Amino acid sequence: MRNPLLLPVLRWFGRLSYPKLFALTASLFALTVVVPDPIPFVDELLLGLGTLLLASRKSRGAATAGTGSRQH
Repeated sequence: MRNPLLLPVLRWFGRLSYPKLFALTASLFALTVVVPDPIPFVDELLLGLGTLLLASRKSRGAATAGTGSRQH
């Protein structure tokens, strides 16, 4: 079930580049490890950010693989 509170936040996170998205996910995870549940819905945010990380990495890899030069 989609959470209407997190959907706009995850859309905004989806526009971030891979290094920024990774840094955000890592810092949010570290904060969660140190302080249990500092932000409401932080677990859902981490799951969404992990999904965005994997999707951006996959799409970035597909884009670089498709731009390779082929010699005839």
